[in-house]
Amino acid sequence: MPDVVIAFFALGLLAGLVKSDLKVPLPIYETLSILLMLTLGLKGGMALHGVPLMPILPELGLIAATGVALPLVLYPLLRRLVKLSSANAASVAAHYGSVSAGTFAVVMALALQHNLPMEPQTTLYLVLLELPAIVTMLWLYRYVNGGKTGSLAILHEALTSRGVLLLGGGLLIGWIYGSDGLSGITPVLMGGFSTLLALFLLEMGLCTAKVCSPLPIKQWRLMLFALITPFVLAWFGIGLGLLLGLSSGSILVLAGLMASASYIAAPAAIRAAIPEADIGLALLAALGVTFPLNVLIGLPLYLSWINALLGV
Repeated sequence: MPDVVIAFFALGLLAGLVKSDLKVPLPIYETLSILLMLTLGLKGGMALHGVPLMPILPELGLIAATGVALPLVLYPLLRRLVKLSSANAASVAAHYGSVSAGTFAVVMALALQHNLPMEPQTTLYLVLLELPAIVTMLWLYRYVNGGKTGSLAILHEALTSRGVLLLGGGLLIGWIYGSDGLSGITPVLMGGFSTLLALFLLEMGLCTAKVCSPLPIKQWRLMLFALITPFVLAWFGIGLGLLLGLSSGSILVLAGLMASASYIAAPAAIRAAIPEADIGLALLAALGVTFPLNVLIGLPLYLSWINALLGV
C-alpha cells in the first residue's frame, strides 16, 4: 500500500475533479511550502554536520554538470518533436532540467519509510540540479534569440527564488549548528514533517485537477512528452547513482529528482525572464502530468528497479 501522504494527494485530485469547494487557503499553502523547504534544508545540513566536504566534491560536480546538460538535450527535442516555439521549448526544458521540490519531499519520505541508507549530501542534489538547469536554459534562450546573455542577472533570478533560499539557508544553518544546536526546534519541524507533506500534497492534488480540467487534447505531443520523459530520465538517474557508487536511498532520490519537473522555482524565473512563454503549457506538463505520474506510479516503480539491480 502506498504511503499515507499519497492518499492525501489522491483526495485533493478527486476533490478537484468533482468540482468540490474544498481548498487550502493561500496563506496556509505558503506556510506549508516554507516549512517543508526549510525542514528539508535543515535535515540535509544536520546530516552534513562534521562531514568532510572535499572527498564528495567530484560527485557533487558531476551532478551539477548533469543539471547543465539536461535542458540542453531537451530543448531541441521539444522544438523538433513536440513542435513548441523557441520560448515555450526553453520554458519546458527549464522546468524539466530543473527539479521538483514537492517530488523531492515525497521521495525522501519514501526512502525514510523503507529505511533506505542515504549519503549525507543527498539533500544537496535538489539545489545542484535546479539552479544550473534554470540558469543554462535562460542563457541559451537569450543566446538563440540574440538577446543579452549576462550571467549575473540570470544567476540572481535563480538564486533569489524562495525555494532555493529556504533550502540553501536551512542547509547552511543545519551544517553549522548540527543536531545539538538545533535541538530546540527540531522536534516540531522534524516530528511534523509527514503532516506538513500530507497537507501540501492535498493542495497539489487540487492544483493538478485545476490544470488538467478540461484536458487540452490539442497539446497531446506535450502530454506524451510529459508521460514518457520521467521514465527515461529516471533510468539516467539510476545509472548515474550506480556509477557514483551511491547507496540505494540516494539512488532513489537522484532518480526521483531526475524524473521530476519544477513547478515552483522554474515558473517564477521563466515568467520574469521569458515573458512571451506560455507558463500554462509548462505547468500542464510538469504539474498536470509528470508530478502525479511520479507520485502515484513512478517513485514506487523506480524503487523496484533499484532493488532489482542491487539484488535486494
